[in-house]
Amino acid sequence: MRSIEFHNREKEINAIRNILNTDPTLITFIYGPINSGKTELINHLIKQLPEEYVVFYINLRTKLLASYDEFVESLFELEIAETRRKETLKELVSSITKAAGIPITPEFRDYVFKDKKPKNAFSYIIKLFEVVKESGHQPVLILDELQKISDLKVDGLLIYELFNFFIDLTKEKHLAHVFVATSDSLFLESIYNEAMLQERCRYLQVDDFDNQTTLKFLDTYTFSDTDKDVAWNYCGGKPVCLVELVNSENREEKARGMFIFRTGELETRLKLVKELGDEITIGGRRCDVHYEKLVNALKMFVSRDEVGMNEVDEVTKRYLVKTNILFVDPLRKMMKPQSKLNLRAIREVMKET
Repeated sequence: MRSIEFHNREKEINAIRNILNTDPTLITFIYGPINSGKTELINHLIKQLPEEYVVFYINLRTKLLASYDEFVESLFELEIAETRRKETLKELVSSITKAAGIPITPEFRDYVFKDKKPKNAFSYIIKLFEVVKESGHQPVLILDELQKISDLKVDGLLIYELFNFFIDLTKEKHLAHVFVATSDSLFLESIYNEAMLQERCRYLQVDDFDNQTTLKFLDTYTFSDTDKDVAWNYCGGKPVCLVELVNSENREEKARGMFIFRTGELETRLKLVKELGDEITIGGRRCDVHYEKLVNALKMFVSRDEVGMNEVDEVTKRYLVKTNILFVDPLRKMMKPQSKLNLRAIREVMKET
């Protein structure tokens, strides 16, 4: 297996650095299609930041979050002293450079979990960040795949408590930079339309590579012109797909195999809906998914790469997005397949539908 180097995200990196070079004022939402490289970008940037920044990075992707306690536990890293127990926040902060999670002692943990109130966790984080700031460093809080808590409730939806906390950290106290990453475009759409976040957040898209960037990436791994054409025609600029080709001896065979698999996935999903039906929950209401409407929506992509999000009924749109067939960009009010491989599969399946 070859080692794949981080490749050309200068536009996004410069945008984030410009944000970090100013006082915290807005929440930054990092969004894009699945597997477009958002987490890779974040991890690369964390490694490159100067020591003046102290990063608290929490990736919720692999966390089981069925309760408030589980969410809070996912935020913190329990400090286990190897020599002397750290009793104060100042002592705790003195040992931090870049943290994966928010450090906490057993004593502070007891306070955070007391009464099961979000304000306990938030007040602890604020005090910790204030000490970080007093030490001459800038706190940076990053939460990856935040949509996983969108349905959790603690005297109301936890996500709203969290957004208010983020606003307090950025716009009100100017204490910490806050970045939220998500590949769930339905979650992003709800955020974009959320009144409480208007003029309190910004959006940074991390998309698949464009053609020029893709070809430069492939040059790094000595792709022939034929292999480059195969890669672009099947995978477009989807990083995870390109890596698969880099690590394959027969790149055309690998690309065709991925295409056949993706086509089969789409055919099977449509067949299930046609024969058994399906439903999706919107705002607590169960809505039937209709095969004919799915087909009509997908047929739009036979001749178009993008479709206006309002050209498709809401149930069909949400179903195709939730099943990772389409991606919605609410800022542009457009929909597109999650990848070029998806687009190609849609066009192939629609030939016989």
